[in-house]
Amino acid sequence: MASRDSKLLLGRHTPVVQEYAPQLLYAIPRSTARTGLGIGDQLPFHGVDLWHAYEMSWLDDVGKPVAWVGRFHVPADSPNIVESKSFKLYLNSLNSTRFPSIDAARGTIVADIEAVAGARVALELLPVGDASLAGARLSGECLDRLTVSPWAGEPTAQQLQVQSGSTVEEILYSHLLRSLCPVTGQPDWATVWLHYRGTAIERSSLLQYIIAYREHQEFHEQCVERMFCDISSRCEPEFLHLQAFYTRRGGLDINPFRSTDASACPQGRLDRQ
Repeated sequence: MASRDSKLLLGRHTPVVQEYAPQLLYAIPRSTARTGLGIGDQLPFHGVDLWHAYEMSWLDDVGKPVAWVGRFHVPADSPNIVESKSFKLYLNSLNSTRFPSIDAARGTIVADIEAVAGARVALELLPVGDASLAGARLSGECLDRLTVSPWAGEPTAQQLQVQSGSTVEEILYSHLLRSLCPVTGQPDWATVWLHYRGTAIERSSLLQYIIAYREHQEFHEQCVERMFCDISSRCEPEFLHLQAFYTRRGGLDINPFRSTDASACPQGRLDRQ
């Protein structure tokens, strides 16, 4: 469970903040969950947390409201996760703040998020009708029609059955990922997609493993890293790309992407989000 210190607003009633308040942003150290996965300072993956913020608004130099969609790239090697409710409240605190230019607003926002994440962060400001916000179509085969056996308990790497001596390259996805917020217990819904080359994973066992997250309490980014580590341990891939597309909550969607390839890039949002 996440720490419930006085600064964590998740799960608490919070009034609307009417003025710029970067102090609302809350950092969650990545190291806590990674230690439990046996991950040390040398990360077994590269990647980024891709956020879309659909409710970005502030005042221009004459006091007129402007509206944008923000696409944030928070690197996976940053020391901290930015907790999503604090992120939402922070962005809302900008609504009545006047900035002399788009660049000034972007610079302030990036500096505030970097201070919490502990690393360089990229921010694209997109017009609300920008074509790049159209939902992407996933490549690969959907697992969701497969028959699976019920699974009681937490997801475990041992669920993943592999075909020894059989090396494949395949792209698979499922819309059946659900995990729970570790603080409130509320459900988070997602599509999960993976592309790997390695020992073949029996597909029904992979779907059963994904569904086993249904009662698992962990933040989005931590769920994806757990999946990456479990799949890697079982199929010993030559390469693995893994991304989850979580549906939006509070005007934000989160799309953690982890890969064995430092040059690999995450995919964009889905229609579902």
